Amino acid sequence: MSRKLLALLTALLLLLTLATYVYYRRTLAAVPVDPYALVPDDAVLVLSTHDHPNLVRHLQETDLWDNLTTVRYFQQAAGHLALADSLAGGNARRRNNLLRLLGKKLVITSVHVTGPGEFDVLYQVPLAHVSEYRQVRSLLETLGRDPRYRLSTRDYEDQELTVLTELRGETSITVLNYRNHLLISANPALVEAVVRRLAHPETPTVLAAFGSTDLLKLRGLDATLLINYRRLPQFLDVLFRPDVHGQFDQLTGLVSQGLLGVKLAGSRAQLQGFSNPETAHGTLQQRLRGQLAQPLAMAEILSTRTALLMHLAAAPARTWPRPDRVLTDSLGHEAALDSLRASFGSEMAVAYLAATTPGARPGRLALVRCPAPVRTAQWLARLRRLEGNSPAFTKTGPYEVHPVGFPEAVVLGPLLAPAQPQAVGVLAQAGVLVGNYLVLADELTLNSYLADVVAGHTWAKTPAQVSFLQETLPRARLSVIVDTRNSWNALLGVLTEDRRAGLLRNEALFKRFSQLAFQLAPADNEVSPDAQYFTQLLLRHPNLGPATAQAGGAASNGRVLAFKHTLLGMPTLVPALGTRVPAVVVQDSGQVLHYVSSDNAVLWSDTLAGPAVDVNLLPAGGGVAGGLLLGAGHRLHLLGNEGQPLLPFPLNLPDTVRVAALLTAAAGADAPARLLALTAGNDLLLLDTKGHLYPGWQPKRLDFPLAGRPAILSVSGRDVVLAPLQNGYVYAFDGQGNLFPGFPLSMGARLAGDVLAQAGSTLGRSRLTLINQHGELITFNLAGEILSRKRITTWSRTARFRLVPDQRGRSYVLTREDGSQLDIYKPDQATPLLTQRFVTSGEKPVQFFDFGKNHQVVAVTELGPAQVFIYDNKGQLQGAAALPSTGSGIGLNYDATTDSYQLVRIVGRELRRTELKLMQP
Repeated sequence: MSRKLLALLTALLLLLTLATYVYYRRTLAAVPVDPYALVPDDAVLVLSTHDHPNLVRHLQETDLWDNLTTVRYFQQAAGHLALADSLAGGNARRRNNLLRLLGKKLVITSVHVTGPGEFDVLYQVPLAHVSEYRQVRSLLETLGRDPRYRLSTRDYEDQELTVLTELRGETSITVLNYRNHLLISANPALVEAVVRRLAHPETPTVLAAFGSTDLLKLRGLDATLLINYRRLPQFLDVLFRPDVHGQFDQLTGLVSQGLLGVKLAGSRAQLQGFSNPETAHGTLQQRLRGQLAQPLAMAEILSTRTALLMHLAAAPARTWPRPDRVLTDSLGHEAALDSLRASFGSEMAVAYLAATTPGARPGRLALVRCPAPVRTAQWLARLRRLEGNSPAFTKTGPYEVHPVGFPEAVVLGPLLAPAQPQAVGVLAQAGVLVGNYLVLADELTLNSYLADVVAGHTWAKTPAQVSFLQETLPRARLSVIVDTRNSWNALLGVLTEDRRAGLLRNEALFKRFSQLAFQLAPADNEVSPDAQYFTQLLLRHPNLGPATAQAGGAASNGRVLAFKHTLLGMPTLVPALGTRVPAVVVQDSGQVLHYVSSDNAVLWSDTLAGPAVDVNLLPAGGGVAGGLLLGAGHRLHLLGNEGQPLLPFPLNLPDTVRVAALLTAAAGADAPARLLALTAGNDLLLLDTKGHLYPGWQPKRLDFPLAGRPAILSVSGRDVVLAPLQNGYVYAFDGQGNLFPGFPLSMGARLAGDVLAQAGSTLGRSRLTLINQHGELITFNLAGEILSRKRITTWSRTARFRLVPDQRGRSYVLTREDGSQLDIYKPDQATPLLTQRFVTSGEKPVQFFDFGKNHQVVAVTELGPAQVFIYDNKGQLQGAAALPSTGSGIGLNYDATTDSYQLVRIVGRELRRTELKLMQP
């Protein structure tokens, strides 16, 4: 072949490649993939999420996150990811990047019934960048190289499927990458169904019935849920025994598909949206069409033991008309039944009471509204005479229980047919008129129910149930209300064997929301072809604790706790075992101390005799267990993990004493920890954790008010108590209350603020630092010698200087406050770190947090406007504005693994947690 011909063929090949690439980019790749077109049509539920960080925050806020992480499927997935990270040598940042892969992408999860008693899940995750594809590919290959897994590929209708198999259990996941959309499932048939669907792109998607509706565009929604009601009975067969959910199958005949927006907030999960009416002939929708929605008016007669209520706005005679009878009813029995049915109104319900033992059959009540109870009673009496029943009755309170001789379904329709097919001939043995309602049930169930009504144990007299009903729709055509705690025993009897075991494993998750309501409200104009049902699914747990979680803004990360009373003081951060997120201790205006765990739950509360003072951890030692040490009123408390007092605490000081500050010195080899208490009367008390007062400290009254907090330290086994006074003198006392030589030591001017104490090996090597009101930074030792004196800045008669130590007492900043202007200095810089003018001229508490190099934060609280300003180590205001804060200070913690700060502050009754990412200039 000549060179010219070879060059020509090469050029043609390059042109063909370029043309193919251009065609692909301008035709196939230019058309975006509709993610819902990849979901198989047989999906029962389709959950779509697009903001996973926000979703996780709200799951934590509703206390669902901890329950979900204990589910077996979640733990298995987490185990695989952890193994892959360990095999790849991933560090913490790498793992966090892996978990943040979802980010704010549209991720779709669909549930499918794949066989008798089986359902599986299909996940769809889009990949936005090549790095993400490499990350996922690396994860699969890393697991595939481990001997516990096998990674393989296979072709299915021109698509390559990747299969990762766990050899021990022979379980596998199948992955398909279709145009950077990952389809993942443990059931390969679901992924294959996606491939088959790709061959028919013109087929309507699962979301086609709702057109261009996109609820995820609405603000405040965490996810959307698409429900295929037509396939719901098939899904119920997987969960329940087929013979127990016939009534639910009838109710699903109202609607065909529903699209709901999911919103998680505090103690509730709310799903709201629309459902399309069922169009098939002979369904419940065709029978109820045109009947008006009704309020739930029977709350006054529903027992608090009700486990399940199915309420229907339907007139039995209109919904299920009786067929015309050819033969003449000579006794008038059928005519009397028709007349009884005609006396019923447009409201009926089925209620199941709580079962007494696991697996026991719950008692069932049938209720129907009677607008004219006297007329209904007359027809009931006529039916008893026609059937030859005895006129005798039993009485429970004011209610008369009469026997009846007809099945419930005869007068109330097939919705009230017995659940068991073999029990079709069983009669409703008794009936009673309770107010404007006729209640039918067997005699034992009816008597038990009436005992609750007579005792006042009804929904209308239960505050938790009343508040729940106030959150439901005022009118609906269908209402299904469940009390998960009352229905627990009954569920154990109607679930399939496999699902019963799963329910027992996840009992806490099931009972998390004890109140559940599903409602359908028809459109005002049902004749319109685009009429839809307004649909609401509400899950709620009653507020039984001292605080409720609430939805927070983006800055609050959803971590907001609202207490019943106003919070006071400042939050105290306490390390929590097993997590880098600290716990928080706060006190409210009722003098109640609350311990809030790292996952934002109040673990315990304790009422104290006064405001909590200096809450801090006391390490174990000296014969005393470690715990939470604090002062309140005239007592010193040491509380354990559950809030219980640890002996010999509380220590009772004289009744006239009020603790104003509390400091500790660590326990020595042969001595317990020492406690230094400052009283409101300017007295100092030194005692040990056994309650023994040291001689000379019973108490020690100072000649002048303290300039700041005293200090207690141990030098060469000797106790030292340092007291800076406002008159400019510093006193240093030993363990017996005697002054050290060289003290009192004059600082040359008045004092204000704390002293930074750094213990050395000897008194002369110990260093103490403070600033006087002439702006002089002074360092001295415990031998009474001034080591250095340096003027920080100019001073005036109105200026006020303070030294502010960090949270660990190792470093400090200096403040100069003059009217409304505040200057903050670092000790090694001549120019101020920051200068800020404020609206008010009152005292502004300053806090300094030092978490290591380049991680220093200054917080300034302006008490008047109730706001806090946060500055970084360069003096730059973070967030471009102040944050609301009604406390006297904030709590701050730094997490080096995520390079973020955990900010805790008080706003009225709310305790707010905020994750900050400080922008360093």
